[in-house]
Amino acid sequence: MKRSHKIMIVAVILTPVVIGLVVTVLSQNSERGPLGGAKIGLVRVRDIIYESDSYVKQLKEYREDESVLGVIMRINSPGGTVAPAQEIFAEVMRYRAAQKPLIVSMENVAASGGYYIAGGADKIFANPGTLTGSFGVILRFPSYHKLMDKIGFDMITIKAGKFKDIGNPHREMTDAERATLSTLVENTHDQFINAIVTGRNMSLDSVRKYADGRIFTGMQAKELGFVDSLGGFETALEYLKTTLGLTGKVKLAEKKEREPLLKRLLTGEARGLLNVGRVLAPPAGAYYLMSGS
Repeated sequence: MKRSHKIMIVAVILTPVVIGLVVTVLSQNSERGPLGGAKIGLVRVRDIIYESDSYVKQLKEYREDESVLGVIMRINSPGGTVAPAQEIFAEVMRYRAAQKPLIVSMENVAASGGYYIAGGADKIFANPGTLTGSFGVILRFPSYHKLMDKIGFDMITIKAGKFKDIGNPHREMTDAERATLSTLVENTHDQFINAIVTGRNMSLDSVRKYADGRIFTGMQAKELGFVDSLGGFETALEYLKTTLGLTGKVKLAEKKEREPLLKRLLTGEARGLLNVGRVLAPPAGAYYLMSGS
């Protein structure tokens, strides 16, 4: 075999590998806008919040990146599980300590946990028809013991501890269990209220008065002091640019963590099943979540 033929064969074999490596490197972290120079970071929070790691990571990287002068957090979420919302809120509050502006732009819905994470921002923008509010906590347990009685099915539980099987769907909840869970929910509700008081610098009474789970429009929320200004994303962006003393076009940096193409193709179906599973059987725990979501 001629040398030129060997080189051609090696090139054919290695070309897909090289392309794959390049795609993988570029896919790990894409950023909208040219590299270098002053930028504004963009973090999108969408759908039900089940985890905080990706959001906290983005916010932390922008906070530590000197080329990123400020951040816009675009929220379109009815809320989610309690602890992730609290972790995102804590990272938002770190921006205040770093004296780096963080502005929230509410999209269609920014309620319950979606509002919780917005509460620490320097300024909150909402559209007049944005759904927000829903300052409350919800804890749900399925109950099908009556159905089990009808079909003659029973579940035997061996436990150590009076409340160890609290929320057991195979039997009726006791008064003591209901009281214990009510205390837990009230404590979690107080944490929500105190976060708004701290983040928004509002009085406890003014927040508690409306912390009964009710939903507001963006216009109503502004009248009550839970939103600062009415307007969409572009309005929020212009405000942040003015705050930073920027004029003209601005670079928007948006970090998108991407897995290699092959892995995404192989795991796409599994992720779809995971999302369906979350709807049918949501993760256990209390939620800062707008009812009906």
